Amino acid sequence: MRRFVQFVLALALALSSVQAAFADTIYVVQPGDWLAKIAARFGVSPQAILAANNISNPNLIFAGQQLVIPSGGSSPAPTAAPAPTTAPATGGGIYVVQAGDWLSRIAARFGVSLASLMAANNIVNPSLIYVGQRLVIPGQGSSQPQPTAAPQPTAAPTTAPSTGAGGTYVVQAGDWLSRIAARFGVSLSALMAANGLTNPNLIYVGQRLIIPGQGSSQPQPTATATPAPTSQPTQPAPTSNPPPASPGGFELGGHVDTFAFPDLMKYAGMYWVKKQIRWTPGLAASVAGGAISDAHAKGFKILLGVVGNPGDISGGANYDAYAAFVGEVARLGADGIEVWNEMNIDREWPAGQINPGSYTDLLRRAYNAIKAANANTLVISGALAPTGAEGAFGLDHVWNDDRYVRGMAAAGAANYMDCIGIHYNEGIVSPVLTSGDPRNPSNYYSRYYQTMVSTYYNAFGGARKLCFTELGYLSPEGFGPLPAAFSWAGDTSVAEQAQWLGEAANLAKNSGVVRLMIVWNVDFRRYDDDPMGGYSIVRPDNSCRACEELRKVTGGR
Repeated sequence: MRRFVQFVLALALALSSVQAAFADTIYVVQPGDWLAKIAARFGVSPQAILAANNISNPNLIFAGQQLVIPSGGSSPAPTAAPAPTTAPATGGGIYVVQAGDWLSRIAARFGVSLASLMAANNIVNPSLIYVGQRLVIPGQGSSQPQPTAAPQPTAAPTTAPSTGAGGTYVVQAGDWLSRIAARFGVSLSALMAANGLTNPNLIYVGQRLIIPGQGSSQPQPTATATPAPTSQPTQPAPTSNPPPASPGGFELGGHVDTFAFPDLMKYAGMYWVKKQIRWTPGLAASVAGGAISDAHAKGFKILLGVVGNPGDISGGANYDAYAAFVGEVARLGADGIEVWNEMNIDREWPAGQINPGSYTDLLRRAYNAIKAANANTLVISGALAPTGAEGAFGLDHVWNDDRYVRGMAAAGAANYMDCIGIHYNEGIVSPVLTSGDPRNPSNYYSRYYQTMVSTYYNAFGGARKLCFTELGYLSPEGFGPLPAAFSWAGDTSVAEQAQWLGEAANLAKNSGVVRLMIVWNVDFRRYDDDPMGGYSIVRPDNSCRACEELRKVTGGR
């Protein structure tokens, strides 16, 4: 994987904080927020919030940012609305979303309709709620539990339920929906209907599924070990399934060269391994078979990034051939496929043809082929090169990634992906920071982890979660001086690399908006004009300080 050299541009984004005026309110941005949603919550226009905070780009807000809400808004600031200490009777209240919750279940728990709960919280997609989110419970409920206590979801039976009794099951790492359905002896459609699911690929580790009462022999749903399936899964399965992970909709993985350190990866808590395939017209999908088998045999799910040469797709040529290839790779058992890579620059997409609409056409064909071959394969959109270079080189050669990702959303790309691909590999400060980068301009969004997250997530209005297909920090320690194009990372130590990866994983895990984080990288050794080895977490002496920091977040395997 080659890095895209960042160019210094005269960009000045005014993101400074402002003093609140009399009667103004301060609101702290929460994970999953976007500006229009905040404006609607407070009864003011997005333009008023933009003006009050000197924000020029409505996509550039981030979790933890303090926004001035101008006077005139009718809604109280959510940050100042304490959860009641006793259960409200019929007057509404605040409920904090717990792991395993879904919106229709919360509505039923409080005796209100799903529509009224969505309206009270300005929610447009009932699938997009996150752990820790505060929900306003409208006042129609007749019997409400204590909102401030972390409610226990409907208890799973302690013994296998009998025929027709149903039950609940907690999704484990390595599960997919059709496999769970087969394990409990119910149909996939019945399982989806019982849980209000419209996409069988959008389940996550820690989610509690209602098992409808058709099952004839159900294993212990509360057990932490993955129960033995009652029948053979209908889709290709890993040779060795990973053990259960901690509950939550987040998983960790690493991009490998040799895949020589699977035990260190497991120690760090990784369940995914990533490799890249360079497709050309006529290439047989069997080229991926060895990598898939190797990953499954070692107990990992595999993400394959499938990229090609710009000339092979010029003018839309070979789109269908590419789609057929990734479809066959899915049929072989790939757990995830990233469709192309960094298509906003002319090194990866034909010059003069860079356009999110064209890419969305390729993505649509690839998605349909993949899902037809293996409905359980996670489809990730190609991650963009983080860059602000379009002003220097022109749109024939490069699009800034924030412009491009908004174009993808406008072209309907969300309909053809399970997850938004994203890269973050130019950081030289802790991911908990949103200022202080010494480069110019220091406030450009791609400098910081949190503003990258908000830019991509908000571009799609929260319609899809993010999958980091590369997240890494470059350090020359143990390798020697960096080439001039990468001198910006010359002072980053291995200790900082390790600390920042741990902090990024912690932020991702707790954000509610990140599905997957692939560390760039595990074991590359190339160190020349493209110093891949400097990103590796397994250093030249085979030590891995980052593995220790990641384990603190994941608990390891």
